[in-house]
Amino acid sequence: MLSRRSLLASAAATAGSALVTPFAGFGAARAQEGGPAFRFGVIADPQYAPVPPRGTRYYANSLWKVQEAIAELNTRELEFVVTLGDIIDRHWSSFDHILPLYDQLEVPGHFVLGNHDYSVAPDYLASVERVAGLERAYYDYTGGGYRFLVIDGNDISTFANAKDSAAYAEAEERLAKLQEAGAENAQSWNGTLSEAQFAWIEASMEDARAKGERVIVQGHYPIYPKNRHNLWDDERLVELLTSYDNFALYMNGHNHAGNYGRIGNQHFVNLKGMVETPDTTAYSVVEVFDDRIEILGEGVEEDRTLTL
Repeated sequence: MLSRRSLLASAAATAGSALVTPFAGFGAARAQEGGPAFRFGVIADPQYAPVPPRGTRYYANSLWKVQEAIAELNTRELEFVVTLGDIIDRHWSSFDHILPLYDQLEVPGHFVLGNHDYSVAPDYLASVERVAGLERAYYDYTGGGYRFLVIDGNDISTFANAKDSAAYAEAEERLAKLQEAGAENAQSWNGTLSEAQFAWIEASMEDARAKGERVIVQGHYPIYPKNRHNLWDDERLVELLTSYDNFALYMNGHNHAGNYGRIGNQHFVNLKGMVETPDTTAYSVVEVFDDRIEILGEGVEEDRTLTL
C-alpha cells in the first residue's frame, strides 16, 4: 500500500494509476451482551490550512485537533474512520501537512471529498482524488451486515472540473436554473451528482437489498432537511434513498453548525465542523446495534440515538 507521502509526491504526475489495495471489509463483531455489533469513527470538515483564523474558523488548529482525534480513536476498537470532506481549506501544500496524520490510524481510513478539497490550482484538480488515495470519488465498502456508499457531490460543480469540460458546463447550467427558481441551495459552493452516479447508487441499493445489507450513505453535502448548504439534487436523492427499506442513515458535513432530519426510521445527520472554534474539537464514534445507531459526540458534537 502506498503511504500518504508517496501519494503526495506522485499525485500530479500519475493520477491515473492504481492506488491502494481495496478495503476488504469486516465481519460483525462478537459483541458483548448488550454491546454494539461494530463501531466506527467520523470526522467532518477539518478544513486545514496554515493561515490565520477568519471569523469562527481556526484553520491551522485543525492540525492538532485531527492528531488528538486520531490518537483517541485508536483506543476505541473501531473498524474504520471516515472523514466527511473538506480535509483542507485551500492550497495543495495543505495536504502535505494534514494527510500524514492519517497514517497514524490503526484502522482503515476513508475519505469523502468536499468542495474545499478542490480549492487548489487548476493544474491539480485532476489529482485531488489520487492524493486522498481514491481511484474514484464515489465508491462503496461493506462490513457488519452494512453497505457503506460514499458519494461525490462535487461530480457536477463549478469548482471540481476544468472550465472547458462538459461537467463544468452542465454545472453552470444547473446552477443558473436553480438561481432563477430562487432555490436556497443555489450556491456556487454546492454541487450535485452525475446521471452515472445516480445510476450507480440505485444499482448499489438494489444489490445491497438483495444481499440483506442495510445501507449507510456518507457524503459531504446535506440533503435533508432543506438548507442552503444542500446538494443541488437534494430532493431527488432523498426520494431515491428513502424508497429502499434497507436505507438507514445519511451522514454528511459541509454545514458546520450541524443538523438533523428524520423520515420514519431513516435518518439524516449533519456532523459539526471540526474547523470551528479555537480550542474545542468535534468528532464522533458511531456504535451500530441491531435496533439503533448511537452517535457519541466529542467536543461540540452532540450525542444521538437513532432508532432503526
